[in-house]
Amino acid sequence: IQLKNYDGEGAYIVVSLLNPNGEYEKTLYVQGQDDDWYSEIFSWWKFYGKKRNNIDAISGETIGGGERSINVIAIEKSKINSNYKIRFETAVEDKNYFEKDIEINLSEINSQTKYNGSGFIRYVRVL
Repeated sequence: IQLKNYDGEGAYIVVSLLNPNGEYEKTLYVQGQDDDWYSEIFSWWKFYGKKRNNIDAISGETIGGGERSINVIAIEKSKINSNYKIRFETAVEDKNYFEKDIEINLSEINSQTKYNGSGFIRYVRVL
């Protein structure tokens, strides 16, 4: 994950698995460990906040503008060619929230592609 250059606080990033109907199925990764701010990631919070399941995928502090993060995200093989998607949501304190900063259809995933973001994420590469 490579973020765009911006001033201000670090970005909270949530990566979720969406089923073929576009509904949240699982939280795959969370960048940012201060759960006081999770409710600022509005769409994901509607899914996660009701259940408050433990998330194994929380990884450290937020990352700031222009920084990058390399992460391992486990996805079941059965989801790859079944029209599932992964969604990257981002939020920064006193700035904006981007529900669909990036959405990638797992049936079309390509390791040679940089997936460009529409919010705080410049791009994501999948290996």
